[in-house]
Amino acid sequence: MSIEVKDVMGRVAIAVRLDAPFTEILAAMKRFAVGAVAVLDADRRPVGVVSEDDLLLKEVDEVRHGATIFKGERRRQEQRKAAGVTAAELMTSPAITVTPGTPVREAARLMHERRIKQLPVIDPVTGRIVGTVHQRDLLRVFTRPAEELRAEIETVVRGAAGLDPSTASIGVRDGVVTVGGVVEHKSQITRLLEGIGRVEGVVGVTSELTCAHTVGVVVAPPLY
Repeated sequence: MSIEVKDVMGRVAIAVRLDAPFTEILAAMKRFAVGAVAVLDADRRPVGVVSEDDLLLKEVDEVRHGATIFKGERRRQEQRKAAGVTAAELMTSPAITVTPGTPVREAARLMHERRIKQLPVIDPVTGRIVGTVHQRDLLRVFTRPAEELRAEIETVVRGAAGLDPSTASIGVRDGVVTVGGVVEHKSQITRLLEGIGRVEGVVGVTSELTCAHTVGVVVAPPLY
């Protein structure tokens, strides 16, 4: 079962309009205890994001007052933001967004690669904002009940390795899965361990699996 953004997202759209002044942006961040807000056009579509880093540029003297003639494009953009007073002037554009149906793993990848802590969630048809997903929301997958994890893992055991779950030992503790049993082929073990590692909420996998034609225990591969 792939957990999607809609399963963990906040239903409050944390956003400001294009003409929102500096102080209003700051007040929105303080009110919702967030480090960034989406910027919406007249149709409630995200067109950019203003972060605390964008606002802090006003405090950096070398950005505000340094010469731009010999500076790169990034520094020129920073100076334009430092001189900005509205969301339209301060924002980073375009906005990086996800939809309610985006897998949690994909949202996490986006946050990691773009070094951001939250994403506007948009309706895939209208493009309008419907909520916000934060890093802490994505981490909720690791609080799934052990019984729920075990039920999904039993499905993986049956499908990936062709085992009867009743003949395999499956333990779940603090998100770490311990699986044991005997399979016919080593390739079954690899598929099984990889399948368990992809279950949302699994922190780690400990293998006590053995192959009918091999002596010893096969070690689980690392989770990525």
